[in-house]
Amino acid sequence: MEDIMGTMLAALGAALAAGFAGAGSGLGIGVAGEAGAGVMTEDPKKFGLVLLMQALPGTQGIYGLLAAFFAILKVGLFGGGDVEVSLWQGLGILFACLPIAIAGFYTGWAQGKTCAACIHMVVKRPEETGKAIVLPAMVETYAVFALLVTIILLNSIQL
Repeated sequence: MEDIMGTMLAALGAALAAGFAGAGSGLGIGVAGEAGAGVMTEDPKKFGLVLLMQALPGTQGIYGLLAAFFAILKVGLFGGGDVEVSLWQGLGILFACLPIAIAGFYTGWAQGKTCAACIHMVVKRPEETGKAIVLPAMVETYAVFALLVTIILLNSIQL
C-alpha cells in the first residue's frame, strides 16, 4: 500500500502542476481575448497583434504540462518502468510540483490582465507595441522561475 501511495502522491503533484497552471492560462487567455474581441469590433486589422497578446498567458499551461511530464516520467508511469516510490519520495515529488502549480495559476491570470491592458494601450498608441509585449513578459519571468524551482526539486529527489 505504501508503494502505491508514493506513486499516487507523485501523480497528484503532476495533476496539480498541469491543472492549476493550465487553469491560470485559461483565465489569462480569456481575459485577454475579451479585450481583443472588443478591439477587433472597432478595427479588425488588429487581429495579428491581438492574437499574439492573447497567446502570451498560454505559456504557464505549457510549463505546468512540462512539470507534469517530468514528474510522471520520474516515477515510471509513462514507460511502464518498475520504479518503487516510497511515501516520502512521492510526497517530495508532490511538493516539488507546487511552485509551478501555484505560480502558474496566478501568473497566467495576471499576465492575461496585463495583456488586456496592453491591447487597449496599443489601440490608442500603436507606436508603443514593443512596450506592450515587454510588460506581460515581466509577469512571465516569475512563471519561469517557478518552473526552474520545480525542475531543480524534481531532480534532487533520488528514487
